[in-house]
Amino acid sequence: MGTVLQPLYFAVSWVMVAFHSILGLVLGKNSHESIKWSASIIGLVVLIRIILIPLFVKQIKSQRALTALQPHMKEIQKKYKDDRQKQSEEMMKLYKEHKTNPLASCLPILAQAPIFFSLFTVLNGIAKLHPHGVLKGQLLLSAHDAKFFGANLSSTFLSSTTTTTKVVTVGLILFMSATTFTTQRQLMVKGMPKMDASNNMMLQQQKIMLYVFPIIFAVSGVNFPVGVLIYWSTTNLWTFGQQFYVIKRNPTPGSPAYEELQAKRARHAGIDPEAISDSGTTQTIEQSGQRQQPKKQGKQGKKKKKP
Repeated sequence: MGTVLQPLYFAVSWVMVAFHSILGLVLGKNSHESIKWSASIIGLVVLIRIILIPLFVKQIKSQRALTALQPHMKEIQKKYKDDRQKQSEEMMKLYKEHKTNPLASCLPILAQAPIFFSLFTVLNGIAKLHPHGVLKGQLLLSAHDAKFFGANLSSTFLSSTTTTTKVVTVGLILFMSATTFTTQRQLMVKGMPKMDASNNMMLQQQKIMLYVFPIIFAVSGVNFPVGVLIYWSTTNLWTFGQQFYVIKRNPTPGSPAYEELQAKRARHAGIDPEAISDSGTTQTIEQSGQRQQPKKQGKQGKKKKKP
C-alpha cells in the first residue's frame, strides 16, 4: 500500500514544502516556523479544493438529478417491494437512462481520501523523524518542532501526555464535528426540496450523514495528528462556504432557498410574492393592492358624445 501511495506522499510533502518556502519569502526567513507549517497545511487544503471544483459541480448535478428522480424511485420501490433484486435492477436502469449515479454525490470525499491518508502518513513520519517525499534533513526537523497553539503538528490526543496538546486536539475535534454537522444541516434545511419523509431513501441517507458523520469524526479524531485535524477543519469550512454560495446563488428547484430566491427576484421585478399562484400566474403589486389603475380605452372603444 505504501509503495502505491509513494507518489502521493511525494506530492503532499512537496506542496507543503512549496507553501512553506513561499511563506518564508512573504513573511521573511526569520518568521516563526510553526506559522509557516500550519499555514502550509491550510494552503494544501485550498489547492486541493480548487482542483476538486469540477467534481463538486458534478456532485451538485448528481444530487439534483436524484432529487428529480425521487417520484420514479418511489414508484419502483412500491412496485417491487417484495423483490429486492428486481428493485435494484430497475433502479440501476433508471440511473442509466438519466445518466446519473448516487455515488457521484460522494466524489469529493472519495477523491480526498487518498490525500487525507497520505497527509496522515507524512505527519506520522514527521513525528517519528521518518522522511517521506521531499521532507528530509533540516526541513524534517523544522516540521517536527512546529506547533499549533503549543501542540506539535504531528502529535495526537492519545500519543501526547501534555495538557496543551490534549486541549488543542479536543478543540479541533469539536470544531471539526460541529462544522460537519452544520454543513450537512445547511444542505437539508435550505438546499433540499421538501420531501415526504416516509420511505424516502435519499432523505434517510441525508439524516444518517447528519448525525453519524460528526460522531465518527469525534470518535476517530483522537487518533488524528494535529496537522490532520487542521486539514479536515479547514476543508469543512471550505465545504460550508462553497455550499452556502451555491445554495444562495443557484439553489435546487423546489428547495426553501429556491423559493426565497424566487420571492426576492419577484420583489425586485415589482411582483407581489404572495400573489404568485400555483399555476405560475403572477400579479403586480399595483394590481394586487386596493387601488386599481384605470385602463386606457382604445380608439374603437371610445364613444362620441352627442352635441
